[in-house]
Amino acid sequence: MLYYETQASKKGLRFILGVDEVGRGPLAGPVVAAAVCLRQFDLNCPINDSKKMTPRAREVAFHEIFEKAYVGIGIISEAAIDEINILNASLMAMEMAVKELVRCMPADITSKAGFHRQVGLLVDGNIFRSELTYPYQTIIGGDGKSLSIASASIIAKVYRDHIFNAYDKIYPQYGFARHKGYPTADHRQALKKFGACMIHRRSFQGVEI
Repeated sequence: MLYYETQASKKGLRFILGVDEVGRGPLAGPVVAAAVCLRQFDLNCPINDSKKMTPRAREVAFHEIFEKAYVGIGIISEAAIDEINILNASLMAMEMAVKELVRCMPADITSKAGFHRQVGLLVDGNIFRSELTYPYQTIIGGDGKSLSIASASIIAKVYRDHIFNAYDKIYPQYGFARHKGYPTADHRQALKKFGACMIHRRSFQGVEI
């Protein structure tokens, strides 16, 4: 899980940011991206692709990653998704997460000459576009191959799940706490019965307007 981090370090990159997003497929809610720059790699809890971890394991990892890494989060709303499409929204969320991470890093690090030449991104997937000048590498299935990307996938997943646990209290008829907005049979049935609510993505097939 450290192969790509090691290769990046050999190129002189000191700050290696894993970047991932969650929430492309759901019918409701935002897409959430996370960027993680691990300050140390010896994490106590097992780290893997967030989809392969239990909710409890993700929660434990979520807190440890925040303790041992610089973290940035980017959120693009369902309204923006409808306006610019889900791919562009996902890319925008990832760029936002990277910017937020760098903004939150200590000033005595980011203000040093040459800082930006020491930053590199490892991005899950095969597409990445942004106005950022940092070098990047896209990795298909990166959340199962890179510790940094896997950590980002956990942060994004848990953060988005927390959002939907809150939405479930506002819109209990949809069962958001269970399916997190994904198009399950229960969710589709609720849409047929109640129609779309404020957080549904109106541009997605299957959402009743």
